[in-house]
Amino acid sequence: MNYENMPNKSIMCIDMKCFYASCIAMLEGLDVLQEPIAVIGNFHQPGSIVLAASSMMKEKFKIKTGNRRYEIPKHPDIKLFEPKMSFFLEMSMAITRLIARYVPAKAIHVYSVDESFVDLTGTEKLWGSPEQAAKEIQNAIYTQFRIPSAIGMGPNMLMAKLALDLDAKKSGFAKWSYEDIPQKLWSVRPLSEMWGIGKQMEANLNAMGILTVGGLAQANLKELEKRFGIMGNQLYHHAWGIDLSTFGEPLVTNSALSFGKGQMLMKDYHTRKDIAVVLLEMCEDIMKRTREAGYVGRTITLGLSYSRNAMTKGFHRSKTIHVPTGETLVMYNVCLDLLDQYFAGEPARQLSVRLTNLEPEKSIQLDLFDERKAQRQVIGHTMDAIRNKFGANALLRAVSYTNVGTAIKRNRLVGGHLA
Repeated sequence: MNYENMPNKSIMCIDMKCFYASCIAMLEGLDVLQEPIAVIGNFHQPGSIVLAASSMMKEKFKIKTGNRRYEIPKHPDIKLFEPKMSFFLEMSMAITRLIARYVPAKAIHVYSVDESFVDLTGTEKLWGSPEQAAKEIQNAIYTQFRIPSAIGMGPNMLMAKLALDLDAKKSGFAKWSYEDIPQKLWSVRPLSEMWGIGKQMEANLNAMGILTVGGLAQANLKELEKRFGIMGNQLYHHAWGIDLSTFGEPLVTNSALSFGKGQMLMKDYHTRKDIAVVLLEMCEDIMKRTREAGYVGRTITLGLSYSRNAMTKGFHRSKTIHVPTGETLVMYNVCLDLLDQYFAGEPARQLSVRLTNLEPEKSIQLDLFDERKAQRQVIGHTMDAIRNKFGANALLRAVSYTNVGTAIKRNRLVGGHLA
């Protein structure tokens, strides 16, 4: 691969280690590096998920993000806390403001609440080499907030992210160049260890005999494009460390764009009628975000997991409709069709709904046989505007006021957790 004309900037990707646990530790005057700390979604639910765990909690008690409340041993040294999402967001913004002291705001791309990309190109006269600048920012964050971090650096956003995930999260700092790709990236296995490759794509690539990132880099590009379209082209070039996106753009193409929502139910839902209430609320939320982004979609996916004691496995099933939609009730009715087809009648405990196969909303064509289509589109945007102005609970469907509705309570949360 000829890298001569490829982007060669000084991009860093910085990740706050155990961010929620670190924020809580700072708030409580604890040392996150020395104390076994865990942030739990809800104290009152034994099955509640561990949202964050300090390094000591992971090392000493083998508890990490994703474990359940009941799996945490009873030990006097362990300190448990519920999330304070508003505070976490405030801390995230404060860290971004600190980084902005070193680079212009346009050189910062906030990737998530605890992770950001920073373009350090051209800062040499101010802070020394890009490596020096990165470490200066890292030290400043720890000095001011006592929050440890890890930094990956590379010539583009992808390489910085790979250096972070595959190297720096263990060592604290790592810089990769294009020359490092064969030695540091190609041996990665399983494929899902590489950013941008999920379990399903891993299975598809494995079926083609591709088991490592190196195998992906040596695969036939035309065959990958034939099978996966533009994603095949992107995966091939990512295996070579190539990322042509401009700074701040998503690292994945719009073909992977989707709108979805997953929800862990606070109790078992036994009947189709009760499950349908939550599905309607979820469809309402997803379609609001879809409309505000200016999209419509064709493929609707419903996922359902049963209660722990159920005898049946859950399901994930999709249905593609002929005309793309941004209407809540259209998505909801498709979900009901999937539910009627695959629901086994056992207690449900987790639901997920997703809209994919997206296209711009302006692509919707007029339908001579549906005179009220335009009116329904206007109503959807009007409802969105009311909720944006007066709050999510200002306009709800009647089912949300029943004892199985969840929207009223969840709309008071931040990120699905206590504010």
